[in-house]
This record gives sequence, structure tokens and C-alpha cells, in this order.
Amino acid sequence: MMNGAANIDRLTYLWLNRLQQRPSVISAFRAISHSGDGYLYAALAVFLFYLQTMQSMTFVKTALIAFLIEIPCFIVLKASIKRDRPFVQMEECSIAITPSDKFSMPSGHTAAAFLMAFLISHFYYEFSVAVYFWATCIGLSRVILGVHYPSDIIAGAVLGMSCSYLSLALFL
Repeated sequence: MMNGAANIDRLTYLWLNRLQQRPSVISAFRAISHSGDGYLYAALAVFLFYLQTMQSMTFVKTALIAFLIEIPCFIVLKASIKRDRPFVQMEECSIAITPSDKFSMPSGHTAAAFLMAFLISHFYYEFSVAVYFWATCIGLSRVILGVHYPSDIIAGAVLGMSCSYLSLALFL
């Protein structure tokens, strides 16, 4: 069973990674990936803090707690699992960005994106479809750009949403 799942992971990775053959795809997915670098999260927090509404202040506090949970979990998981990035394991793939660290499981970009999507959809329900679509695109971008397997993305999404859920449970 595990071997079959690993093969599906590899084949899906290779299929998505081949999309790099189009320069416009690389440019678009680089931009999407960079939207998950953290700058937008900080800008959103500053904007919501500036609003000074009860809802915006609660969102900022809950997001801060969620990231204070997520970041150490991400670091421990990455250091414990030590899964090599796909381009290290497979010659037939290519990368379009330089990853920030050596290991791939879980995807930190995806964890942060789904953490934010979960919280935004909780506090600002009307944006749910858009933020989950954006978070999913960030995850896909990491595979298409060659730095993560699909299972790394799934693990990152679960990590991010779990940390958001825990933060809401602790704070609210």
C-alpha cells in the first residue's frame, strides 16, 4: 500500500513538474509561490490591527498564536522526517526556484497558506472560497516549481489547518 502511495506521489509530482516547459507557467507560479513568503500575512495583520475592531483584533491575536504553534511544529517535523526534496531524488525533474532549506516534508509555504485560509474563512466567511483557492494554488506552485511532492503539500495543509484550529480552541 505504501509503495503504491509513494508511486502515485512521484508520478503526480512528475506530471505537474512537466508544466515548467512553458515559461508563462513558471512566471505565474513563481508569483503565486512568493505570495506565500509571509509578507502578505504581515501586511494583513498590520491592516487589521489598524482597523481596531473587535473582530480584527481577535483575528490578529489568533493568527499570532497559530503561527507560534505552527512554526516550531514545522521545524521539528522537517528535522525529524528529513525527506529529501524531489529534485535530489529524481534526475528527470527540474526546479524553477531555490528552496530555503534541504528537506521537503512538510511544505512550510502550504502550512502557512492554509493556516491563514482557515482563519480568514473563520473570521471573514465571505472570503472562504478565494482564500482556499489561493492556498491550494500556493501548494500546487511548490510542486510545479519542483521543490515539493504532493504529499508534502497535503502534510503542510493539514499542519496549517490543525494549528489554526488549535489556536481558535485556545483563544476563543
